[in-house]
Amino acid sequence: MKRREFIALVGGMAAWPLAARAQEQRKLLTIGFLGTGVPASQRTWAAAFARRLRELGWIEDQTVAIEYRWAEGRPERYTEIAAEFVRLKTDVILAGGTEGALAAKRETADIPIVFATAGDPIGSGLVASLARPGGNITGLSNQGSDLGGKKLELMREVLPTLTRVAVMVNSDYSGGLTERFEIDAGARKLGIEVVPLPIRRIEDIAPAFDGLKERVEALYVIGDPLASLHRLRINTFALAARLPTMGFQREYVEAAGLISYGTNFPDQYRRAAEFVDKILRGAKPADIPVEQPNRFELVINLTTAKALGLTIPVTVLARADEVIE
Repeated sequence: MKRREFIALVGGMAAWPLAARAQEQRKLLTIGFLGTGVPASQRTWAAAFARRLRELGWIEDQTVAIEYRWAEGRPERYTEIAAEFVRLKTDVILAGGTEGALAAKRETADIPIVFATAGDPIGSGLVASLARPGGNITGLSNQGSDLGGKKLELMREVLPTLTRVAVMVNSDYSGGLTERFEIDAGARKLGIEVVPLPIRRIEDIAPAFDGLKERVEALYVIGDPLASLHRLRINTFALAARLPTMGFQREYVEAAGLISYGTNFPDQYRRAAEFVDKILRGAKPADIPVEQPNRFELVINLTTAKALGLTIPVTVLARADEVIE
């Protein structure tokens, strides 16, 4: 072997550890994104999250990696995905809702967890308190469980003769019980009878509507991943039964629902990115207070109202944040 070739070989061997160390140093921090639905149903939420991260200096596949996983509205998938994120040793887990966050919390006490849309963080056991969440988890509440009475009041304004309302709820959704308390309290105050309409899977939706038209005058849908994923299916059956509906997010009304009142979910995910940013820069979840919504949005679909033969009162339209025509 020539002297020059030998020196080059030895020099290359000496550089191997340095190259390996440099590659290890370039390893990206990783976010595990636990989506509760499917990409098509939550595209705008995921995009809002990634866009805010970019604004904060985290460029996907350049300065941070995001592992997207989708539960497809199936509760058993939350635990599977959370366990996978633990195996992957992600640096933080972004959980879309209450059930996903609870699954992640059960799987790890070490990896930081941020929830984007929890209806009742304290009641569900996610955190000890809003100001001092404790443990490895924090995030944003959508206060969905607290809006039952207000939503019924809006329904009564639109339907002055409303006396019986069906309440569709996923029986496996922990936040549904809390919201039912609020709904029942509001219903008693307004003199409205509540007819429970429990579901657990997509196959339950169609049978739930059997005979409903003759029993109630409207449908109130409690928001959860199952109802969100299949919102168009629910609204299609509701329209066929001539039932005005109250939903839980703007996207519900875009899918032919009549009214929704609640938080702006893309904004929730945008704000969740700010929590993730703090954690990636060294903050501890236990020291980051849970945030509550800045405001609630009232969205009305006039096309659906027309299909149902309803006239939305001017007083309600004047308060709407958005009217879909």
